[in-house]
Amino acid sequence: MGNTITSIDHRSPAERAGIRTGDRLLAINAHPVEDVLDYRFFGYDRDPVLELEAPDGSRRQVRVKKPEAEELGLNFETYLMDEPRPCSNHCLFCFVDQMAPGCRDTLYFKDDDARLSFLMGNYITLTNLSPREVQRIIDLRISPINVSVHATDPRLRAALLGNRAGGESLGHMKRFGEAGIIMNGQIVVCPGYNDGAQLQRTMEDMAEWGFASCSVVPVGLTKYREGLSKLRPVDRALARQIIGQVNAFGETCRTRYGSRMFFCSDELYIRAELPLPEEDYYGDYVQIENGVGMLRSLITEFEAGLRLEDGPVEASPFTIATGVSAKPFLQELADRAREKTGVTGQVIAIVNDFFGHTIDVAGLITGRDLVARLKGRDLGGRLLIPVNMLRHGGDVFLDDLHVSDVERALGVPVTVVEQDGFDLLDAILDRK
Repeated sequence: MGNTITSIDHRSPAERAGIRTGDRLLAINAHPVEDVLDYRFFGYDRDPVLELEAPDGSRRQVRVKKPEAEELGLNFETYLMDEPRPCSNHCLFCFVDQMAPGCRDTLYFKDDDARLSFLMGNYITLTNLSPREVQRIIDLRISPINVSVHATDPRLRAALLGNRAGGESLGHMKRFGEAGIIMNGQIVVCPGYNDGAQLQRTMEDMAEWGFASCSVVPVGLTKYREGLSKLRPVDRALARQIIGQVNAFGETCRTRYGSRMFFCSDELYIRAELPLPEEDYYGDYVQIENGVGMLRSLITEFEAGLRLEDGPVEASPFTIATGVSAKPFLQELADRAREKTGVTGQVIAIVNDFFGHTIDVAGLITGRDLVARLKGRDLGGRLLIPVNMLRHGGDVFLDDLHVSDVERALGVPVTVVEQDGFDLLDAILDRK
């Protein structure tokens, strides 16, 4: 059962209260616990009363002494105390449907789980929310929720998502806005579908419904689209049009609501061949996880760290491997570091043979493409790669190669660099 306790943290409130592994957690303060959201919300209170069921079926209540907000210390078989909810959509632009064959199984699973939105920041479409779940979000005032919107015309959204509920679930957004639930949005622009007048309508509706922020990003297309809908990429002209449209409406929002709300991704600026906005455009970088301001933040932090350097630094030459789109920016930073500290290095763009050359971001580079592009080249003794090339919290590339495999193949140590300008500078100066 999902609510069966599998382990208890040492010296936690639950351990002190005498709770045992094998017990089932039924309720907290008389509220039934069905999943991790119930557990976290009701377990937040001071000195909660837990209703437990022992393996023999007997039930008891235990008051757990703890201050408000301290974790109870219970662990369950799965993080969600349940199975993740699979996606029921068939989006025209779904990246999972464009995955190359031969990747690890987890890369082919499509989740659309509201709980992962709250807990992990995942973006969801709201199409598989039950009435109970909608009401629970409102009653518990759980925020923020991250929503893949794409369009607010009901018929268009249903077509883009390949799901009739795509139009019906727009009502959930309106209800959440009326209830004061903080919503962050995302619009993936598919040329000929949700750009132009439809993009304008979507932004206007989202502003009216109370969204806190929204990123606007271009559709990503791999070479694995056989049998899928015909889509074309966002080109230079359209990227410029989108940027002008989004930024004009963003200024309207700032005047009307006090914040910009709508932001174009770094990738749109790169495709438009326009300079990145200055730092004040991004505010608190609320959409950085969607690639909005990631490069500007990196540059700002790097330059701040470099200003603290006051002389030459002894460090061996290096190579930075990155995606095609980020190379010019990282090369400029490497050049500035050389001018200030004397440490020399190069930046090499890794062309993506695995997914196709239209994919130019570092996060989708495989270990095999990395090795193929760098094998036999003078790397200067050490290789720096961004952390987003790897599985979250691990050292494995998308094709299941490990960092150690790349080190053996290339004969140089590999340093993994966080998405942080200070960490990049430390890596270049060999201080990590």
